[in-house]
Amino acid sequence: MTSSHSSARSPARRLARFVWHHKLVSLSALVLVVAVGSALLVTWVAPFDPYAQDVAMRNRPPLTPNPDGGIHLLGTDPLGRDELSRVMLGGQISLTVAAASVVVSGLFGTTVGMIAGYYRNWFDDVVGRLVDLQMSVPSLLIALLVLYVLGPSFINVVLVLAVTRWMVYARVSRGLVLALREELFVEAARSLGAPGRRIIVRHLLPNILGPILVLATLELAVMMLTEASLSFLGLGIQPPESSWGLMLAEGREYLTSAWWLVAVPGVAILLTTLSVNIIATWLRSRSSQAQFSKVTIGEGI
Repeated sequence: MTSSHSSARSPARRLARFVWHHKLVSLSALVLVVAVGSALLVTWVAPFDPYAQDVAMRNRPPLTPNPDGGIHLLGTDPLGRDELSRVMLGGQISLTVAAASVVVSGLFGTTVGMIAGYYRNWFDDVVGRLVDLQMSVPSLLIALLVLYVLGPSFINVVLVLAVTRWMVYARVSRGLVLALREELFVEAARSLGAPGRRIIVRHLLPNILGPILVLATLELAVMMLTEASLSFLGLGIQPPESSWGLMLAEGREYLTSAWWLVAVPGVAILLTTLSVNIIATWLRSRSSQAQFSKVTIGEGI
């Protein structure tokens, strides 16, 4: 009875111990849970319709009561739309764009980097020159030029962001594969006649997946900031949709008279990207400690 009761409380105790010893990481995780949860559930948890306009309630400050009931906790925008509901909608689009861009760039860059690092042929030389060339040009400049030609849209923004950051994954995955391709387990698989594709997928990919996921977490914050910059400059998400960068662009004209139009999306970007960076830094330190432990154990054996 006692042992079962203590085992049932064990996960809660472990969670409490983790929160106590990693307060900043836990707070960052809570911020991300709130941001992602409100973005996914905006249809059900938003206090007002984010698209509903009421010009009579335009640019009202935070905590303004609505005549039809409810309170505009974060005020209203120039069209009388609830700012909190708009922030939730903007978070949905900003986070979706960032996550989709990370997935596309990560899959493409990691695949290219692993192939180049394993085979070490002409393809490796081409990829190396492309990576060096693209990293010599500012990513934001490339994104602006491409979006100016193709036109701003959700799909175009995702593809452009992926194109501007694939080389980061390619360089990291290539370096990791270069370090692993001469290991004994790879040599054993090669001596047994395993084709290169099987070695890459079954043996190399699981061993580099941890660092790649840490890199993807860091890149999520980069993608969010880049999307906000593009939307702020008018080449990202377009009205009537909303994103945090677009909200900043729409509120800058009212900076002196309605400060909350800029402060609210600005704080949302700050807290979300900061939380992502804190968690990514913690994951990177944990990954480094695990790798060090493996090396120490191997040397001891």
